[in-house]
Formats: sequence, C-alpha cells, structure tokens
Amino acid sequence: MSAGDRVGVAIIGAGVVGLAIAAELSRDRTVAVLERHGGYGRETSSHNSGVLHAGIYYSHDWLKTTLCVEGNRLLYAWADEHSVRVRRTGKLIIAQDEDQLAALEELLSAARENEVPGLELLSQRQVASLEPSIEAVAAISSRSTGVIDQMELMRSLESVAAANGASVAYKHDVRHLERSGVGFELDVRDPQGGEMRLASSVLVNSAGLAADRLADALGYDIDGEPRMRQTVNKGRYYDIVTPEKAARLQRLIYPLPHADRSGLGTHVTLDIDGGVHLGPDTEWLDESASLDYRADDVRREEFLAEARQFLPWLEAEDLMPGQVGYRTKLSGPGEPARDFLIWEDGGYVHLGGIESPGMTASLAIAGRVRELLG
Repeated sequence: MSAGDRVGVAIIGAGVVGLAIAAELSRDRTVAVLERHGGYGRETSSHNSGVLHAGIYYSHDWLKTTLCVEGNRLLYAWADEHSVRVRRTGKLIIAQDEDQLAALEELLSAARENEVPGLELLSQRQVASLEPSIEAVAAISSRSTGVIDQMELMRSLESVAAANGASVAYKHDVRHLERSGVGFELDVRDPQGGEMRLASSVLVNSAGLAADRLADALGYDIDGEPRMRQTVNKGRYYDIVTPEKAARLQRLIYPLPHADRSGLGTHVTLDIDGGVHLGPDTEWLDESASLDYRADDVRREEFLAEARQFLPWLEAEDLMPGQVGYRTKLSGPGEPARDFLIWEDGGYVHLGGIESPGMTASLAIAGRVRELLG
C-alpha cells in the first residue's frame, strides 16, 4: 500500500471481526485493512477464552443471538475447510440446588426460542455420569458449544483475504479521517513514521476498543442515536494448574447467569490445548484507565469461593493467575446489557460493543456488513 492509493473498502482493525469482514468483502471488492499493532488480534481477539458459543443467553431478536447461532454453524464449517483446530466439547449450565431449577428451565425455554440446536435438560444422575466431579442437581447440556484456536482462525481469515487481493497493513495507525465527496480519506502513519493518505469508497470501523473514538473523530455524536460511546470492562482468568484436578473436567461448566444477564458468573472453560480455566470476572474501569494485560493475583479468594460452590475439591494452591482481557460494552455499571451495534450510514459501517459472542459471530457479522452495504 502506498500514498495516494484508493480502495473500495477500508477496514480499521485486524481483530477476528475485521479480518472476517475483509475475507468476505474482498471476494468482489478491493479491500485494505489498517491495524495499528504489529499483528492481528493483539487486543480483544487474542485475550478471550476461545469459546465457540451457542447463542443461549440473549433476547430472541438481538443481533447477539441471531448472529451467534448462525456464526456457530459457520465457524465449525470454516474450521473444517481451513484446517483450524476446533473441538466440540459441549457445555453444561448447572443448577446447584433445587431452588435454581425453575430458573434453569426458564433459560432452556428461552434458548429453544432462540433456535439453539443440541440442547437437553439433564437430571442429577445424567450430570454425574458426564461430569462426576461437579456438584449439580440438574443441567442444560449444550452440544454445539466448543472451543477454537482463535489465532489459527485469524490466520486463516487473513490468508483468505490476502488470496482475494486484500492488503493487510500492520503498524499502520489511522491519525485522521474525514468524509470526502466520493467517500472517505484517511491519514495514516506507517511503521517508519511517515504519513500517507488512503481514499476509500466505504469505511468499516472494526476498531474494537477504539471504535467510539474513531466515530467521534469522524464527527458523529457518540452519545446520540445510535449510541456509540463504549465502556471498558476488565476480565481476569485463573488457571487450574494441578494436572490431576484439571483432568477431572471434560466440558465447559457454567453456573446460571446473573438474573439480569449482565454476567455469566465464574465458570470453567477449556482451551484448544487442554488447559482448564476459571473466569472471567468483571471489573468496570474509568474511561481514562490504561489497559494492562499483565496477570495479577488480587482475586484468588473470590474466584476460589465462587468455584467451590460446584467444585468443592478445589484448593487455593490449584490456581494460578491467567490471562487478562477487556470487553467493549455499550452499557455501563448498573445498566442493562445492550446488543451489538452494526450500523451503516452513507458508506460508513460502525461496529460497536462487539464483546462476547463476537468471535463466534464473526463470519455472520461479515455477512451482515455485506447486506448493509448492498
């Protein structure tokens, strides 16, 4: 890519969603992806659990639901076609006592309304036969839940986009952007510190944590309608590092979600390499807070107390601090959860609040962007 280039589509952000959009749109358009970091997925996409979600938790008419259910199916097929490691582990959402049975059945009914495949209500005996090391009186089994190698996924998306002729430029930081008479103009700083200008007919803002700042720079009222201002929410994981205890768990294990669906509680996830993790937790950050991806050990006791409600054999020495990630949310502390924002205005496509299940939905999001652009 050189100064003065013009492309059909400029995409800001080379996370899993931006790369999925690039792979989709580059089939019949000229595409350039601009990423300020030195490689793909350096922020949100490489700091998540790698869980391939089923679409259970959100309202029937939300994009989070419809795109997750569709994306789940698409990602399994993509992984098979492009040799991306994926494992259909299955997941149990558990009732820990009789008082939770009604809520479990209500969640199952809502998930079936969402047309989530592969769901089954299990008795205490059936749960014990599958996961004898957990304490639960019943569970929802979700057979379409799994885990995927998110780095291999992003590499495959980048490879397909490049094979289609797309340019993916790393260490290219968008310094200024504006509408022009025929689309958009972006001033970009290259890896050597030089400045270049790129023109595009379409601009896709898939910048994740920075999406609202770019919309503001383009002149949108980010507190208007649609609301684009994002909040940042930190999540920590702890790893179960005692091998014989980690080996007791064969599936993802989730407690019932919070009543307002604002969080899923401390749960067990597996990764594609067989690691076993607890988390993530939730910590709201001030707008001015800097992002620190280093692991810390400040919440061991809280994690242990929550996990021991269904893993009573777990001890403090079985845990080590794991990865840290950050969620982009359109809601704030004490506010109800909000749906994805995928919005088009005169060739500008804004992707806001693309938190979980954004990776699962990535291919379906790309299809949605194509629909919006016509």
